[in-house]
Amino acid sequence: MNDAQRRNPDFETGCISHTGKVRKANEDNFILRPEIGLWAVADGMGGHENGALASATVVAALEAVGAAGSAPDLLAMLEAGILKANDELREEIGRRGATMGATLVCLLIHQRHFACLWSGDSRIYLVRSGRIAQVSRDHTEVQDMVDRGLLTSDEAKRSPRRHIITHAIGVHDTPELDLENGEIADGDVFLLCSDGLTEHVADAEMLAAVEAGGAQEACDALLALTLERGARDNVTVVIVRYRQGASERTRWMPNRSGRGGNTP
Repeated sequence: MNDAQRRNPDFETGCISHTGKVRKANEDNFILRPEIGLWAVADGMGGHENGALASATVVAALEAVGAAGSAPDLLAMLEAGILKANDELREEIGRRGATMGATLVCLLIHQRHFACLWSGDSRIYLVRSGRIAQVSRDHTEVQDMVDRGLLTSDEAKRSPRRHIITHAIGVHDTPELDLENGEIADGDVFLLCSDGLTEHVADAEMLAAVEAGGAQEACDALLALTLERGARDNVTVVIVRYRQGASERTRWMPNRSGRGGNTP
């Protein structure tokens, strides 16, 4: 158990990140800040060097987020960090003349409420009462087509254009984020991951792994399953299990959307 986990016993956190079996470098990065209620996964785009730089830039900006006195303050600090990362990437793109960016999925927890923010196709799931639900909605071309009734979900999974992303940090002058929030329940488990996991592992298999063991054991099992199936991309998994604490309740701002490492 690391120092951050010791400072907040309300959360059991597991994490793992791997290059996979095809890629030469890991362009994923993640951040674990249970002491302030922040977890995130960033998946870089733009080639080996540029993708790794993009995701590292996003994670470094989030490292500056500090402890907050309220849920709105924590959310505001996170958004400021994302804006800073976006500005830095836009400047780097101008200097290099190269395309780069990073998908991002974040989990915030303050007292008894949570918020999920994302840009791109990295995902966050909530496991509650024996069921798993995808909280995030993929920012991809095929998901947009599914939403408009032009593709079925099964057709989208097989489409050669399923990895074409419509939102990411660094791609536009103003980052485009979606947000969902709610009240946390005892025993809730959040699973954050890059698309290297969801390319190979079904939702039901994630649920089975989460229910079979602890947070780190579930991360290890999901990585093993991904590697067994070919691991065509980098894969990163962060699992956060909530344990009831003595925190008083607080309130998030209303729902809104459209705000514009490797380990073994």
